[in-house]
Amino acid sequence: MNRKDFIRTSLLSLFGFLLIRKETYSKSEELIPNFKPNPSEWKNSEINIAWLGHSTVLINFYGIKILTDPVLYERIGLYFLGITWGPSRFTHPALTLEELPQPDIILLSHAHMDHMDYQTLLDITNRFPHQIDCLTAFNTKDVIEDLKWKSLQEIDWNGELIIRDIKFKAYEVQHFGWRYPWERDRSKGYFENGRSYNAYLISFKGKNILFGGDTAMTEKFKNVNEPVEVAIMPVGAYRPWRKNHCNPEEALIMASEYLKAKHFIPIHTKTFKQGIEPIYEPLNWLIESSKNYPINLAVNDIGQTFTFSGI
Repeated sequence: MNRKDFIRTSLLSLFGFLLIRKETYSKSEELIPNFKPNPSEWKNSEINIAWLGHSTVLINFYGIKILTDPVLYERIGLYFLGITWGPSRFTHPALTLEELPQPDIILLSHAHMDHMDYQTLLDITNRFPHQIDCLTAFNTKDVIEDLKWKSLQEIDWNGELIIRDIKFKAYEVQHFGWRYPWERDRSKGYFENGRSYNAYLISFKGKNILFGGDTAMTEKFKNVNEPVEVAIMPVGAYRPWRKNHCNPEEALIMASEYLKAKHFIPIHTKTFKQGIEPIYEPLNWLIESSKNYPINLAVNDIGQTFTFSGI
């Protein structure tokens, strides 16, 4: 780290500390999920999708394990001097790092600290050194390129890559990309060298899963022309952040009407208090509103697993 980066990081760390100085750094009392995945029972002839908390989903795609936006520790925020400085989680992850099976692929939607958590990624790659392929958005790999990956690749909007026989296609969403406020990102018009933000269509053996990452209401999902079995969509932090986050009703419209998905799995709620809406409101709203749409609500709480069989 050069002097400029050190000063900048130190100032940000101090600012974060001042914001949260009234909190203790001992383990907070987190809500324990009512459900717990059991990956040891999953079969290679199945697709299993388990919501671990926030935007972290463990997917067994016919034997290939994909982990999205892994965030498994108590806090999100700036990782500095071996400590993550930032807000603590409301709900404990459904699987701890020690309980997590080895992912084959880690999929990162963008560089925000609640999606690209350096501490979690550091410890996963230390546990499974040079064994995990990682795919991330355009102009974001610099945050984590010092970690022990098997491979680390960026993918731009409408780009396609095949990793371990699984095809990934990146799509633009309605969000923003900077990790720190002074950085360039595409939402500010820096399309050539700004940080980007992706949704992904994940395709294998004739089946398609859409990981929505983080997005506001947008018609950009109409650009996905493949049949979608499962849409994994964010549903929280919409109040007051409507320009960057969708509410449950909007997520259902995008999944059922734009993507024509058969099944819906929520993310980005009941984990960190990022919006001013009540913590239970998004899932309650989703459960009630899903009855009005031609889509199956496959998972409605952290820790649940959706399974379907047959290739």
